[in-house]
Amino acid sequence: MADLKLTNVAKTYGGTVNVLKDINLDIKKGELIVFVGPSGCGKSTLLRMIAGLEKITDGELQIDGQVVNDVPPAQRGIAMVFQSYALYPHMTVRDNMSFAMKLAKKPKAEIDAAIENAARILQLDDYLDRLPKALSGGQRQRVAIGRSIVRDPKVYLFDEPLSNLDAALRVATRIEIAQLKESMPDSTMIYVTHDQVEAMTLATRIVVLANKGIAQVGTPLELYERPENEFVAQFIGSPAMNLLAGEIIETGAQTVVKLDGGGTVASAVPTQEADKGLIVNVGIRPEDMDVTNGDDFAFEGTVNITEALGEVTLLYFGKVDGADAVIGKLPGIHADLRGQTVRMKATPEKVQIFHNGQSLYYR
Repeated sequence: MADLKLTNVAKTYGGTVNVLKDINLDIKKGELIVFVGPSGCGKSTLLRMIAGLEKITDGELQIDGQVVNDVPPAQRGIAMVFQSYALYPHMTVRDNMSFAMKLAKKPKAEIDAAIENAARILQLDDYLDRLPKALSGGQRQRVAIGRSIVRDPKVYLFDEPLSNLDAALRVATRIEIAQLKESMPDSTMIYVTHDQVEAMTLATRIVVLANKGIAQVGTPLELYERPENEFVAQFIGSPAMNLLAGEIIETGAQTVVKLDGGGTVASAVPTQEADKGLIVNVGIRPEDMDVTNGDDFAFEGTVNITEALGEVTLLYFGKVDGADAVIGKLPGIHADLRGQTVRMKATPEKVQIFHNGQSLYYR
């Protein structure tokens, strides 16, 4: 398995349409890196550049210390799992999985051993003689993954492999991919998805792409608990983080912000005396808010809608000064709060502060 390094990588179409720029990323052997971002951010394009299916316009791609910008895809030691399975419908599972090895004229004994190993890992032993049409969607995707495993590549690339599956199959196959990674701890994997649940549950580190570049790289918990900017704060987490405008009125190890809605909130993000009076956005995740009857509230509003999800209830407070709806997330059922005026508070350790879109924590 391999290390992979991208240095100042860029992609331009037609010399004028800049899709990606200044991509710098070090991927270590054994990591499962997930690329996430909104539609059109370039995550699949970046994956295809690594695979050699798209030409790198500028910058350098290294695999195990070797520059591979001009190396053909077949010689990069990479295996790719596509969204559409791409199985040969007239071939059995065994033949689909062994096809690349047969083309490479590998010995039959080596091919058989590789097929048996992959089938065991993916629990496909009983399906090796079936055609793809006799398999479920999840089983077909496992065959596509098995076709990659038998090649023993340096790097595995997954391009939204679960997006064609229904909700239940997505959950089951996601767990299978996590188990696959555990069974192959030294394997290096890069996974593209638009589903942040997949990213949070599978990744060693997440790469959030936005505005033609990288918005933040970190472990799932780092991105969730300490986003570097407002984009990551609202992209990671569902429902998205609330952003409330306000002014810093107290500085130090604990910062106090007077919010435009009338409440105040304390944050464990430290600030300096010069920050007093700074206009900021306070970030509070819905699940970090709680109802209070006291005067120590961060936000007060009328609950327009409640969504009871069983284990939690979402409270929607509607628009505040033209901003997006503020959302609270409380454990249990709270349908009785609809139409009520409710005060919400937040724990200082969970409160983020942003100025000009960037977190003050990382200054």
